[in-house]
Amino acid sequence: MALPTPLSPAIPAAHAATHAAITQPTPPLVTELQLIVVNGGLRLAVGILILIFGWLAATWAKRGLEAALAPLPIDLTLKPLVASLARYGIIILTVLLVVQQFGVQTTSLIAVLGAAGIAIGLALQGTLSNVASGVMLLVLRPFRVGHFVEVGKGKQGTVREIGLFTTLIITRDGVYVSIPNSSIFGDDILNFTRERIRRVTFMVPVDWVNDLDLVEETMVNAMTANALVLKEPAATAIVQELKEYSVVMRARAYVRSADYWKALWSLQKEVKTALDNAKVLTAVARQAPITRTEPSMPGNQAQPQAAPVPELGSKAAARESRSAVMKEKVGRSGGI
Repeated sequence: MALPTPLSPAIPAAHAATHAAITQPTPPLVTELQLIVVNGGLRLAVGILILIFGWLAATWAKRGLEAALAPLPIDLTLKPLVASLARYGIIILTVLLVVQQFGVQTTSLIAVLGAAGIAIGLALQGTLSNVASGVMLLVLRPFRVGHFVEVGKGKQGTVREIGLFTTLIITRDGVYVSIPNSSIFGDDILNFTRERIRRVTFMVPVDWVNDLDLVEETMVNAMTANALVLKEPAATAIVQELKEYSVVMRARAYVRSADYWKALWSLQKEVKTALDNAKVLTAVARQAPITRTEPSMPGNQAQPQAAPVPELGSKAAARESRSAVMKEKVGRSGGI
């Protein structure tokens, strides 16, 4: 007769563990909610701290780079761009770290953003156009920081900064103007300071009776004596146009681009003073005298004018006049 096989000692131990797990009391719902709130609050506090420190670090990094790049021999157009790129990079890294604090995987976030890239591109079409135009302005460089330009449908000013989205200029009267890069790149750009020299041109009308050789010599000597005028190319004065009452002279002189406005104002004053000293008459509109030479004929003689009718000075005089007329009519009727 076979004897029964004794049970393994591991089986009672497994039954005991299972019984202990079943009989162990589950934590109440309030405790679980407290754990979730505590964990979420800690993550939120850490995320806020990361965001604050990241934002401050981005600002400090931009200022530090601007101060560090200021003395270096780098193009002024690139210095603010490098500082801005460093700031944006730190801000993006800070946002990714904050998102990770809430359990969002960075790889999943990047995949979602990549999938939504088309929708984001359509929504930010104008902004992306400004960025693309800013890159083209930095690559082609039609102007640089410090140049005096005319951009954006007639806006003139000195370029202060070329950013990724906008370009900042300061007008001659000190007005701060921010222009989107797409408006600048899609329109004509006039750069007044890119070339080393500029030509100053203005008109001077003089009278017909003047000696034009003397006028030209006087104007050229006055312009040449100005310290801002370059020796080469030489200053010139030519006859621009013949009008009814004037001869229009065109004065031309070459100066450094930075001295254009100062030279224009001083040259006009000095040329006017020189012409006055040389007794050159300026042009004025006038009416020439007319002498009538018609033959003496009966039809050309003046006709005698009728005597003017006296005007009544007051209402009393008018009444007296009407009374005299009535008396005359009555007298005529009585005589008949």
